[in-house]
Amino acid sequence: MFNSPSAIPPPQSVDEDVLHDFHPFFKVYKDGRVERYAFHNQPVRPPGFDPETGIETKDIVLDSDTGLTVRLFTPNLENLDHKVPLIIHIHGGGFCVGSALDAITHNFVASLLSQVQAVVISVEYRLAPEHPLPTAYEDSWEALKWVGSHAAGSGPEPVLNRSVDLDKVFLLGESAGANIAHNLVTRAGTEGLPGLKIAGMVAVHPFFVGDEEDRHYKFLCPTSSGCRDDPRLCPGADPGLARMVTGRVLVCLAEKDHLRGRGLEYYETLRKSGWVGSVELFESEGRDHCFHMFSKDEKAQELIKKFAEFVKRE
Repeated sequence: MFNSPSAIPPPQSVDEDVLHDFHPFFKVYKDGRVERYAFHNQPVRPPGFDPETGIETKDIVLDSDTGLTVRLFTPNLENLDHKVPLIIHIHGGGFCVGSALDAITHNFVASLLSQVQAVVISVEYRLAPEHPLPTAYEDSWEALKWVGSHAAGSGPEPVLNRSVDLDKVFLLGESAGANIAHNLVTRAGTEGLPGLKIAGMVAVHPFFVGDEEDRHYKFLCPTSSGCRDDPRLCPGADPGLARMVTGRVLVCLAEKDHLRGRGLEYYETLRKSGWVGSVELFESEGRDHCFHMFSKDEKAQELIKKFAEFVKRE
């Protein structure tokens, strides 16, 4: 998961064998080897039933050739007489770390499902630089299309056929995941996305480019300039922005986040874009980037409650 640079100490010495050091994510050695900082080596949490939360998790391989996987989170829905919304979660991590399958994501989703009746799918997209961008975008797009294949109630996953209302699909991403989520709803507006309706999107502490070239992104995506002329990095440069398919967007900021200004610019860009949906802003005072993924304090619970209210709103 993306963590604030201030949370991981910078290297104290220079290794002459290191070609690139993209702290706090990874180092690239001259022999081509990639080494992620130890903080990001989170173990996979096996799927199964969690007796503490009552949530059943299941991993579904969507493409055996690429290994593209989603993790399905299903709460106890036995006594419900109606279908529930689907939340598609896209994890953060600078496009190069993080996982849908680790305890960080599990604990976040469990906190969210304690506040709202829904089914959650978290996308285990392939990570750069081993899988250069736009791989993460393409994997997430394939996951959306797979969800849409359940529209007639005859898709491959019974929970989606039986329990999910595909007219109430929400995308939720933090940091790089928010960037991916945004690009999915703009792509759906251009190419179409049959079988589901994206009712809303939650962009939490979203990553977009600033005024200077982003060397990290440019390295991960060799076809990108890493600058504001890339629509993936600068929504204002996207001629398809006004065709975003979602009806509502919630942009979440954190007061001490180094990306706060970019998130605020994103909110203003949507507001002035000609897009016919509605956008709202929520800020967590005194908190840093993606704090809610690592904390259960009052501010984290307040933010997760805001997500749940956004999904439950008619």
